[in-house]
Amino acid sequence: MSASDDSGIRVTGSLVIPASELSWRFSRSSGPGGQGVNTTDSRVELMWDAGASTVLSRVQRERLVERLGNRLVDGVLTIAASEHRHQLRNREAARERLAALVADAVRAPAPPRRATKPTRGSTERRLRAKQHRTDVKRMRRRPTD
Repeated sequence: MSASDDSGIRVTGSLVIPASELSWRFSRSSGPGGQGVNTTDSRVELMWDAGASTVLSRVQRERLVERLGNRLVDGVLTIAASEHRHQLRNREAARERLAALVADAVRAPAPPRRATKPTRGSTERRLRAKQHRTDVKRMRRRPTD
């Protein structure tokens, strides 16, 4: 689902976000890092302007805005990654997270469920099982005189 190379981020087979539409910001990360935690900018923020993206179709953009509307700020989707000590690994984590998030957002909705009537056999099996449970519980009762 997520490929990361210099040409961009592969979201689906046909959707690739070009590197030119991505912007990065780096900062110092909290958490583990030893002596280097105060000197290296290992925290990564990946920003993608989904509202102005040229790779999304109108339908994909509408789905993305509808499903990720609460995460978009002025049409820009921001992903932060700081779980690794190395900036390179955090960059990879941010790319993968962006690809997964966008792929999930642009996926077509599942077709609605069509209601069907239970088969006669399944209804009979269900009623037979219920009767069996009734008989079992009846046998557990105290005998009546």
